[in-house]
Amino acid sequence: MDDAGRDAALTRFLSSAGGDGWGPDTPRILPNTTAYLVRTFDGEALQFSFPLLVKRDLWSEIPLDPAGSDGATAALIELVKEKAHNVPELGPLYGRGTQFSPRCSDIIEPYTIVHSDDAIGSHLWKADARNFTDHDGLHLVIRGALPDPDESRGDRGQEIIDQITAFAGAISAIIKKTPLAPLRSAWLSSLDQKLLRELLNRMGLVAFVGDGSRLARTLTHHRCFFRVAGPKTGVNIPFTCPKELDPIEIELPASNRAVTGLGIRQREVLAIAGSNAQGKSTFLEAILAGMDDHAPHDGRELVVTAHGTVVAESTNMGLAGADISMFFAALPPGVNGNVKGAFGAGSGSMTMAHQIQNAITCHAPLLIIDEDRAAPNLLIHSCLQKEEITPLAELLAHQRERMGGTALVFAACAMDTLIAEADRIMVLDRHEAAAIDPRSFRRMLAGLLRDTANRLGGRP
Repeated sequence: MDDAGRDAALTRFLSSAGGDGWGPDTPRILPNTTAYLVRTFDGEALQFSFPLLVKRDLWSEIPLDPAGSDGATAALIELVKEKAHNVPELGPLYGRGTQFSPRCSDIIEPYTIVHSDDAIGSHLWKADARNFTDHDGLHLVIRGALPDPDESRGDRGQEIIDQITAFAGAISAIIKKTPLAPLRSAWLSSLDQKLLRELLNRMGLVAFVGDGSRLARTLTHHRCFFRVAGPKTGVNIPFTCPKELDPIEIELPASNRAVTGLGIRQREVLAIAGSNAQGKSTFLEAILAGMDDHAPHDGRELVVTAHGTVVAESTNMGLAGADISMFFAALPPGVNGNVKGAFGAGSGSMTMAHQIQNAITCHAPLLIIDEDRAAPNLLIHSCLQKEEITPLAELLAHQRERMGGTALVFAACAMDTLIAEADRIMVLDRHEAAAIDPRSFRRMLAGLLRDTANRLGGRP
């Protein structure tokens, strides 16, 4: 089928197709963007996209704040994906019968993020600005692939129209038959997260990690970033806030359900300590992911973090007027300008210093640092360090006010002198949370340092 034939078939479908409570979403037809029918590069299949409107008014069925409707939209999309291999008419969703099928796997890839302000998972089918619900119904942009019809089989255009019509009808039938209870639950879950995030500031918090949260992730080909990754299969130990860290109880604002967990306070310094591979980085990643809203089965739906949270990491990059004066009193050779405006190739510690100082200057509510990705010589003091560098541990000890209104959560194993400056210390052991009293930790560290000094002092 040539280009003209494909265009004609698509036009006929968009202008005349429709069934029991569904039809093309005409106002959202954008030729070659949301609506197209094109041959794949190998010539074996036809890729298509079209906007679909399923006329089910969930806003009337679930009279809650519409802000949570993305939860119901996401639940319906995932239900269609789950049924794709069992309902023959849904075959085009994953390119059944085409050599192109593996390349359609992203369309039916499970996705447990309901909403994110950031551009993550943009290649996956999910609730977003083009897949949403309102009083008109459920608006979806549907993609898929069909085998290119045999030229000897009569009206190939009509064959394509019939297949896409059956496909759209099957999606509509699933959406219309879905019971209200799971959709209401997903709606409330999304709304709880959004409203709780708005309340964090009034509660004196920058983040909340609910008891029972399962934070470990499973990465896949299409979800290889922790924020979009799904829950880990197999062992996934639920988080429980240690009583020594003063767990708080919160009534979720939409569902009115009472939950307990760890409240990360404004302006505090919280250390996540522990040995290697105990879940410290996973915990930090979960806090970052708390800026997104998650589906009820994601495992992070009780993790809520204030927007504007920032990560500081060690990386080599060019500096263009970077202010690093909080940590550096002088610039090293090869870097131009001055400490309030440095230019040139920055080392890992210099670029990380700029990230930290910029976060504080911009009043980020929360700064996250992971020892595994940090510049150690910016975090703790060394006997080889020159006087013009003030590491973070020294700033926390003697100039805490320079942190401004920014809270700090960091993960560390070997940086005892940094951990000693924390207001609270959570310890992860075999992925289970415990706590150490900071005063007790400082006494332990002081004893260790004295023993080390005596041992080293006795050497020739």
